[in-house]
Amino acid sequence: MDERDRRDRQRPGAPRRPSASRARAGGSARPVPSSASGDAASQQRAWASAGRAPLPPRAAGAAGVEEPTRVDHRALDGATRDEALPGRPGPPRERHGGGGGRAGRRGGGRSGISRVPRPIRLGATLLVLLLIITGGWFAGLALWADSRIEHVDALSDADGTPGTTWLIAGSDRRDGEAVSDDGTTGQRADTMMLLHKARNGNTYLVSLPRDTLVDIPGHGGYKLNAAYAMGGPSLLVQTVEQFTGMTIDHYVEVGFDGVTGVVDAVGTVNLCIDQDVDDEKSGLKMTEGCHDVGGEQALAFVRARYFDPTADLGRQQRQQQFVSALMDRVTSPSVALNPVTQVRLAGAGSASLRTSEGTGLVDVGRMGLSMRGAMNGGTALTMPIEDPAYPTKHSGVAILTDENDISAFFGSILDGTAQPAPAS
Repeated sequence: MDERDRRDRQRPGAPRRPSASRARAGGSARPVPSSASGDAASQQRAWASAGRAPLPPRAAGAAGVEEPTRVDHRALDGATRDEALPGRPGPPRERHGGGGGRAGRRGGGRSGISRVPRPIRLGATLLVLLLIITGGWFAGLALWADSRIEHVDALSDADGTPGTTWLIAGSDRRDGEAVSDDGTTGQRADTMMLLHKARNGNTYLVSLPRDTLVDIPGHGGYKLNAAYAMGGPSLLVQTVEQFTGMTIDHYVEVGFDGVTGVVDAVGTVNLCIDQDVDDEKSGLKMTEGCHDVGGEQALAFVRARYFDPTADLGRQQRQQQFVSALMDRVTSPSVALNPVTQVRLAGAGSASLRTSEGTGLVDVGRMGLSMRGAMNGGTALTMPIEDPAYPTKHSGVAILTDENDISAFFGSILDGTAQPAPAS
């Protein structure tokens, strides 16, 4: 080994020249076989140390000189040719399951995920925009309607009871006009319903007959509707809580003029009656059967009672029928998907509502859905009555109940175990 070779080996990073090689001016270093037969392994190592790709192995010729092995490239395809030639890297490996070569790198094989077609992306964008606009519309409508609701101080300080309980009252304001039957004046509640959703998910709706004889706190025994006339919503709530043993969580009052406006806003409601009626006091005029009626006749339908021999009991059944028919109409596609009708309904409904503090439009909506569920589920119940025509000193003929029966009835509603009475 000469002096130049030693210096090259000692210089850091310099390529190492094979020991068995000669350098020519202007040329490149080539390995010199050590013998005629040659050492293939030594040649390959020498080429690798020189930083060059090794040549194919040579076969010994007649003169003892190795001849290059000839490869028939026509018999091989691109990938096989690369694999067959020694010292050359094989074809690139496929990634993400895509195709190899340029086509695979340019196409879907680059990312492994196919692009979403343009029509689908456009449809998804439009759907998102539609949902945003619809949500904004309903949110704005709800805020506007909620701002129109009048709130009153109606709830008591009684300890809460399990579940959620609504007291719904239909008020008939008669400023300065005497109310027949019990001598009260001013406004009164002609319709009262108790709606309860128990902890187990069961929902119950009970009509409270206005003529039910109850003990009104601070006044004594009177008909239930007299509590509203004597002390407004707060006294009515206290009276109902004392009578049923259930704490009221939400109070919702609907003015009778609101019934007309709500029905007219949705067009009509379908109501059925089992006889021809021409009642002068309520204004109800209907023939036997089912009819689509407007607001005026719907109001007469829920108020009429003098034509019916069952009086207040028959009226509470018609009131429940009206509520069910109204819920069906409000949730029908022709109303729910019509923006103009939605505005009319929200305006008419909110203008006629009075609710307890903290009870908003969302709570009223939940109440409506719970009422519909109770009616469709067969849990619109009738409270037990001992005497439907009990004579009193101050209130004429009233409905008498048994205290033990009432306690057991509302107790089963409170814990969600009440069952509807079997059909007779």
